[in-house]
Amino acid sequence: MSGFLAVLVVVLIFVVIFQIAKASEYVSILKGEKKARQQNNRINGFLLIAFLVLGLIGVYYCNELLKGKILGEAASEQGDSIDNMIMWTLYITGIVFVITQILLFWFAFKYQEREGQKAYYFPHNNKLEVIWTVIPAIALTVLVAIGLRHWFRITSEAPKDAMVVEITGKQFNWLIRYPGKDGQLGSKFYKNINDATNPVGQDWDDQLNKDDFMATEMHLVVGKPVKLIIGSRDVVHDVGLPHFRMKMDAVPGIPTTMWITPKFTTAQMKEKTGNPDFIYEIACDQMCGAGHYSMRANIVVETQEEFDAWVAKQKSQYELAHGAATPAAPQQEAAKDSTQKAVAAIID
Repeated sequence: MSGFLAVLVVVLIFVVIFQIAKASEYVSILKGEKKARQQNNRINGFLLIAFLVLGLIGVYYCNELLKGKILGEAASEQGDSIDNMIMWTLYITGIVFVITQILLFWFAFKYQEREGQKAYYFPHNNKLEVIWTVIPAIALTVLVAIGLRHWFRITSEAPKDAMVVEITGKQFNWLIRYPGKDGQLGSKFYKNINDATNPVGQDWDDQLNKDDFMATEMHLVVGKPVKLIIGSRDVVHDVGLPHFRMKMDAVPGIPTTMWITPKFTTAQMKEKTGNPDFIYEIACDQMCGAGHYSMRANIVVETQEEFDAWVAKQKSQYELAHGAATPAAPQQEAAKDSTQKAVAAIID
């Protein structure tokens, strides 16, 4: 019933608009087309000024209402620089936006059709064209240069003491691999991929792979740089780290890298945001298929002691993959023999 009433209201609105338009057309015929057009221009001119004022107030209000509340403070040292760059970009483009919108709406009002006022056709002016071409070009060049500086910084060689974490995207989840005590990731080959035992295709003949382990969530140490080695098993994905203000494409066959330094632990962010359920997350920022919406993983930022305790509990992927082939311990063999003898005695 409510749906029917909603449709009826929409139909009535269209009928009213149609009738008003017809009435306006009849008034134009009675008053004369030129006079009616000038009257409409005056009305539209005042409406444009009203829209300009209300629109600028709305832009200011939304900015004040949402400033710093969507993602909060950047959670990485590099993110601070990114936020600063974005703010300067918004200041520059915002000033241009306000000036151009005021001029656009004011000119539409001031130079409306009136008696004794005729529009002047302004075909060409070299000075104006140079001004509105060169100044924006210089401003955009500066902004691009600042962006490139930040880009080269986060994609440069990570500090020597940086952690190393590998992130591999697949439809539709993230595979996270850590090096073991040797601090180096072993080699891998796509033909070795086995979802059950070898999800990233590690080469078991490479000794560096013997202590590498995998996790369902990423653990990072607060204040310690981390180098992310990013790849994909199938289509193009994108590692999105919104709280750290970072993102990087995950491309099949072409590893990409970036490095960041977390500023706050997960516990500290819970206090800062006032949200006891706060978690950092890895999102996929590239449409990658029907399950794209579900492609996410958690990030835990913790102290070095907490991280070391977590690492101590992990088993290497080699151990998990070859667990079935590992010889049983003598006690297990003895227990197995006694069980078989007991079963045989019962049968006899």
